[in-house]
Amino acid sequence: MRLAVSSYSFQQRIKKGEMTQFDTIREAARMGFDGIEFTDLRPENDPKPTLEEQLAYAKRLREEAAAEGVEIVGYMVGANLYRGSREADDAEVDRLKGQLDVAAAMGAKLFRHDVCYSEKLGEKVVGFDRMLPTIAENARRITEYAQALGIRTCTENHGRIAQDRDRMERLWLAVDHENYGLLLDVGNFACADEDSVLAVSRLAPLAIHVHAKDFLAYPYGTPVPEGVKSFSTRACNQLVGCAVGDGVIPVKQCLAILKNAGYDGYVTVEFEGPKDCIEEIEKGLSRLKEYLS
Repeated sequence: MRLAVSSYSFQQRIKKGEMTQFDTIREAARMGFDGIEFTDLRPENDPKPTLEEQLAYAKRLREEAAAEGVEIVGYMVGANLYRGSREADDAEVDRLKGQLDVAAAMGAKLFRHDVCYSEKLGEKVVGFDRMLPTIAENARRITEYAQALGIRTCTENHGRIAQDRDRMERLWLAVDHENYGLLLDVGNFACADEDSVLAVSRLAPLAIHVHAKDFLAYPYGTPVPEGVKSFSTRACNQLVGCAVGDGVIPVKQCLAILKNAGYDGYVTVEFEGPKDCIEEIEKGLSRLKEYLS
């Protein structure tokens, strides 16, 4: 397995204006990562760039990564593939095809998209299983376009809706396309209050990309330290991001499970905690090297 870092891991400094996504390439190279992946491109931290601006930025990123000897391994974007009408779904699929063109421009061979953000449509509860046929059809249309570009697509256990191991497996089965797989974030299962070891052991054969993430956990009713920003799981427990190896996620065991299942791709460090991101990313990298040695 090779090690990469997500540009999202530097979001703490990007939000402060201390870094741009472009800067993360040099930082990844300095730290010794083999690769880097990007989330929703924002040239010079512009929150609403045009597609043309993203395409131009993607080419610059590709050139910089080549100069630094770092591979751009993937492009990750948000998406909602259930919008309540064929017209709205078509517009979202077309938008994602544009983002696939961005991935191609930066040389990425992997593209992750979300599938939905809620089991509701407005105030009406639809339910994941009733949404699934539409989501799967749209994901299939996206991966067919991606395949022509030489890019594989995947969905991550992300967003608390399509996050449980059984839902992820049903999604993979429903899409039913050779170009489509799963991105397993070994930490994200905790957001749906699932055991990461059981989830990874179930889904490892379907993984085409992996994120390594860790959390400090505060069960419901347990006070979070004052001044520490946490977020709620689906069952109202609290999580705080931390460096890989500092939290409750059995990252080392999850990687052993993946290796045993034949996974030999990239493992990307993703950090989203309150401590200094540079120090925490470096700490996580050091531990992952130890885990994989």
